[in-house]
Formats: sequence, structure tokens, C-alpha cells
Amino acid sequence: MLEKTRLKEKALKEEARLEKQRNKDIKLFLRKEQAILRREQAEKQKQFLKQLQLERQIEKFRIREVKELEKLEKIALKEKREDYQGLQERIDKLKEKYRVIRDQKIKERVEALGVKLQGNEDRETLLIKEKEYTLARQKVEFALESFYRSASSLVFQLNKRHITRDMSILRCIDRRFETGEIFIKWDEAEDEDWLLLIYIKNNSPDEGIVIEDKTNPEKNHSYEFKNIDIFKASDTMVDALTQLIASKRSQNNN
Repeated sequence: MLEKTRLKEKALKEEARLEKQRNKDIKLFLRKEQAILRREQAEKQKQFLKQLQLERQIEKFRIREVKELEKLEKIALKEKREDYQGLQERIDKLKEKYRVIRDQKIKERVEALGVKLQGNEDRETLLIKEKEYTLARQKVEFALESFYRSASSLVFQLNKRHITRDMSILRCIDRRFETGEIFIKWDEAEDEDWLLLIYIKNNSPDEGIVIEDKTNPEKNHSYEFKNIDIFKASDTMVDALTQLIASKRSQNNN
């Protein structure tokens, strides 16, 4: 009877250990999935910005195209050709050709952003979808602005007042533009070896902000905050980094 009790206690401990490991694996998996999603969104944003730069250059050619077609029509009227009607039809076909080409380019640009299309949208609808995406992206960047300022200010103060000469300084890396992330790391560390990582949950500002904490290598944490909870988030970052620095200083003194 005693042996059975011991076996059950052992099995219970094993189940608890497995559950802990399982929770850790699930959190790790979710973090990786979030990272993949952020990279995908960042790539879409990168392509979008590239398209905007190209569009500015293309616009110059479009203006030239319109002027040349208008000039062609004026020449036809001036010459008073007998086959003016046929010439005008050819000019209209040429205009239609370029209109179709430009509408297709707009569609491709919108699809490159990851916007789902039905396939029958007109130019106005496509431009509206493009604008909506742009506004949504601006909303994402704005949601992270206060968190970036807080993290950047914190790093500056810690480096100035608490980092000793024999310690590495901290860096606050702003990758909102590229990946929608902000992270804090040691100066010499690789970007992947961040200490604190800040990003928008599911790339949706309405779902809040996530802060991943790896300042304690033995126990990682993940915190979620509302957009307005910047002071709570700041307190969390302060506690994590000051404890880390205290630990480093203690190790150096020993």
C-alpha cells in the first residue's frame, strides 16, 4: 500500500513537471508564431513603401502620357482630317489600354499588401482599400510610440546612473518601421538575444501590447497591457532591468 502511494506521488510530480514543460513549449510556440506573423506584416509594409516610392516616379510618366495624348487629339483637330472619327477611336483605344494597365498595377500593389480582393473591384475601391491599409499601419505605429519613448528613456537613465564601467551598456532598438517591434538588449548582443521585446498583439492595436521578458534566463515572462497602460508597462520594464543590472553587478563584485 505504501509503495502504491509513493508511485502515485511520483506520477503526480511527473505530471506536474510535464504540464510545466508543456506550458513552456506552448508559450515558446506562440512567441515564434507571433514573430513569423510580425515578419510577414513587416515584409508587406516594406513592399508597400517601396511601391509608394516607385509610384511617385511612375506618376511623372503618367502625367507625361496624359499630356501627349491630349497633344495628339489637338493635332488631329487642327489638321481637320477626313478620317477624324477613326483617329479619335484609335486615340480612345490607346487611352483605354493605358487605363487598364494602370488599374492592374494598382490591383497588384494592393494585393502585395496582403489585402484580400474579390477580383471585381474598380479603381476607386482599390484605392480605398490601399488607404485603409495605410491608416491601419499608421495606427499600429502610433500605438507603439509611447512604449518606445518609455523604453528609450529607461535605457538612457539606466546607462547613465546604474551601469558600471566594467559592464556593457544597454541599447533600445527601434524596429517599428521594419518589423513592428521594439527591443532592449546588451550592446554587444545579437538582435535575437534581446532582453525585452515589445510588440502589438496579433498586429491589432485593439488587442493590446505584449512585452516579452528574458532578463531572467531561468524564467521567461510574457505580459500583456492595454494601450493606455504605459505606466504599468514602464514599471514592469524598470523592475526587470534593475534586477538584471543588480545581478550583473553582484556577479562582477564576486
